[in-house]
Amino acid sequence: MRKVISQFGEGPLQQKLSTGDIHFLSDAEIAKGGSGTGPSPHEYLGAALAACTSMTLKMYAGRKSMNLENAIVTVDIDRVGDVETFSREIELLGNLTAEEKERLLEIANKCPIHKALVGQIQIKNPAGKLIRAGFGIASLVWSDQCLKLS
Repeated sequence: MRKVISQFGEGPLQQKLSTGDIHFLSDAEIAKGGSGTGPSPHEYLGAALAACTSMTLKMYAGRKSMNLENAIVTVDIDRVGDVETFSREIELLGNLTAEEKERLLEIANKCPIHKALVGQIQIKNPAGKLIRAGFGIASLVWSDQCLKLS
């Protein structure tokens, strides 16, 4: 997997991101002190889960010759206190049996991003030392060095 690099962009919070030759932006909403020029980090996290879920369903349905025309995945992230709650809706379009739909919804939980979010996460600092390890998304807290999941 290619590394993602972030550096300061224009305005108060904008970040210029790159992975390989692909360049994109992240920013906060205007109401939150940003310029609104790109998705927020939380929106990218939701996008990662949505895209990975849809890709996983497309690959599985293709291998099993299912008539899945589209999978529309919507992710919303809500924070209450220190708990992040991911709400994921999956709409399956196509000529599918009830059994195929049920199996596809099971497969959705096998996408790598879903597995990462509910599994053990380790974030290391530049020296390679483990800062914090956690299981799943229980809470997000900031430290002076990086984002920690606990």
